[in-house]
Amino acid sequence: MAKHGALLFYHAFTILILTMSLLSKATSEDREVSIVYLGSLPHGVYSPLSHHHSILQRVIQGSSLESLLVRSYKRSFNGFAAKLTDQEREKLAKMEEVVSVFPSRTYQLQTTRSWDFMGFDEKINRNATVESDIIVGVIDSGIWPESESFTDIGFGPAPKRWKGACKGGKNFTCNNKLIGARYYTAESARDGTGHGTHTASTAAGNGVKDASFYGLAQGTARGGVPSARIAAYKVCAPTCMAHNILAAFDDAINDGVDIITISIGLGFMADVYGDAISIGAFHAMENGILTTNSAGNNGPSDGTVSSPAPWILTVAASSIDRRIIDKVVFGIGTTVVGNSVNSFTLNGTSFPLAHGKDVSSNCTEEDAGYCKEGCLDSQLVKGKIVLCDRYTSAIPEAYKAGALGSVVLNFYNDDDLSLILPLAATALHPKEYSVMMSYMNSTRDPQGTILKSEHIKDPAAPHVAFFSSRGPNLIFPEIIKPDISAPGVQILAAYSPDTSISEFEDKRHVKYKIMSGTSMACPHAAGVAAYVKSFHPDWSPAAIKSSLMTTAWPMNDTSTKSNISTGEFAYGSGHINPVKAINPGLVYEASKEDYIRLLCMKYDEGKVRLVSGDNSTCPTDKGSPLDHNYPSMAAKVTPMNPFAVKFHRRVKNVGLANSSYKATIFQDSKVEIKVVPEILSFKSLNEEKAFDVTVAGSGVPFGSQVSTKLVWFDGTHSVRSPIVVYTAAMQMQDQYPF
Repeated sequence: MAKHGALLFYHAFTILILTMSLLSKATSEDREVSIVYLGSLPHGVYSPLSHHHSILQRVIQGSSLESLLVRSYKRSFNGFAAKLTDQEREKLAKMEEVVSVFPSRTYQLQTTRSWDFMGFDEKINRNATVESDIIVGVIDSGIWPESESFTDIGFGPAPKRWKGACKGGKNFTCNNKLIGARYYTAESARDGTGHGTHTASTAAGNGVKDASFYGLAQGTARGGVPSARIAAYKVCAPTCMAHNILAAFDDAINDGVDIITISIGLGFMADVYGDAISIGAFHAMENGILTTNSAGNNGPSDGTVSSPAPWILTVAASSIDRRIIDKVVFGIGTTVVGNSVNSFTLNGTSFPLAHGKDVSSNCTEEDAGYCKEGCLDSQLVKGKIVLCDRYTSAIPEAYKAGALGSVVLNFYNDDDLSLILPLAATALHPKEYSVMMSYMNSTRDPQGTILKSEHIKDPAAPHVAFFSSRGPNLIFPEIIKPDISAPGVQILAAYSPDTSISEFEDKRHVKYKIMSGTSMACPHAAGVAAYVKSFHPDWSPAAIKSSLMTTAWPMNDTSTKSNISTGEFAYGSGHINPVKAINPGLVYEASKEDYIRLLCMKYDEGKVRLVSGDNSTCPTDKGSPLDHNYPSMAAKVTPMNPFAVKFHRRVKNVGLANSSYKATIFQDSKVEIKVVPEILSFKSLNEEKAFDVTVAGSGVPFGSQVSTKLVWFDGTHSVRSPIVVYTAAMQMQDQYPF
């Protein structure tokens, strides 16, 4: 499995918790997601997002709008969804411009969901002929070629420009869908972990109806560009070595892929010159290929994102509006909710409950309560559901000992992850676990049962996953990382049927599996990038990247224990929006020369010249990294000192030939922002205009950030760029010389 896959399971053991408590009662001040309906869209020049913020500002006090606004409706009708109190709902309902205010009710889900959740359903407008000419290169753990997600029914021959080969090894056959395969470890390109099959089908798999994991998440499993071709490059079996990764980049670039998705990372941030992915992606970029890379699964700690290079699209993981939960019923019907993907059913029958310390014969009371390895007596646990005070060792021990089921305690703050377990089991938050233990201690013959998992609707989605790695960027502090967020929680996609479905010596095998991680988010972004390229084949990697970032849904993130790792350092420019991305209006273009100029500001000229492959020299006035033409803007400043930073940017018109864009700044009271000029007028397509953004303030506290955004609006297109000024204590710890 890829490193991120391995990291996923490692962190899953330590961050799995239950969903929101069903035992507490809401107060009148609790916020609930509600819909504020404003009727039809007004004619003429109008900025829905600005109006929505204006309305909220009239009723919200003491809270950040960014943390409360869940969605803006601005395509077919006018309105928004926000987290509101009863009092705020009453105030909004009395406004003349508001038609109605009502709670966001729960509906039954009926698809595999992640693409539909983004408004990217099967009926979306596609350029099918061009899409079939797009080749997605997947650098991962290989692929399962016989999967229905990769059949070639209806596909013609591979694109004529394809120069790759099918070198998948013994008993491995390519087709007109899976047009290429290479391996750099093991003896075949066949996927032995399921990870590469999952990511490949997420990016570009065929639509497969009625796919599910034991009935869970049932629907049509499909990739973002189902008509596109796939080339698989196996570099993990299960470890992923840097030299193999570079070899895969070398081949993929020459083979002629259009997009590269790589859900692999170091697990920490390394200098770009010491990172195989950064190096490979740079050369992919200079050949017109965009690389998407997973941000990592080491969140929510600061500076954990492992993909710092500005020529890479770094992808965070976020939730979708389907959550998989599990319920435990005990006593006279008390029900608590936990997290797991539990495909087992106990038929609603109650069974004896036992705490670990009561079914052990050879461990201390504390170790037995934790259900540590070797502590549970197989004779004593037989036919019982065992409660354990710790998760890490408990599930494998309960399974090994032969317990009927297990309920374990988990302390960590994560509502996102439900792990596949080898027996009827779930993990409970301390509050729910305490309720269950109180029942156990007050009853002579405690009885209970664990229900099969089910899915519920999460109307507040998307939010950034707890495990998703955070910024800031320790290599390029002026470049916000991650760049964007995409679905990465409980994603159903193709899997290797010969591979165990869990890490517990589980003997079950499936063709489609639910997985979570930034590894799952990355191919979603790759699929959208390929979709954009199918409409704009001549766009550069930077233009495609810009289109994804500036059209993203605004997000907020409050699910972190760290101050600096909130906001843009968790989700970048926001949540990817496939429908809007093909028509961004303006793009922030960047060429190889722009990246070289940025490298000149940080590295030795001689080494930069080696990277560029030409005789170019670094300018005497190297300039400022603040001026690199990136779709987002960031500046690291000295804590509590007055500051004034200036960003220089240029945008290219890819919308309407004759158009005029007006700048809107969503001001933060802590800073003063000025845009010059405030209006950009274009007379033709591909025309470029420059502007400056100045941000000044009296000081930012240590370990904090101030966030705002710039939106260019022409009446049709909203081109949004986040602006972050921050302070941080973290410094680069590991330097890797080129």
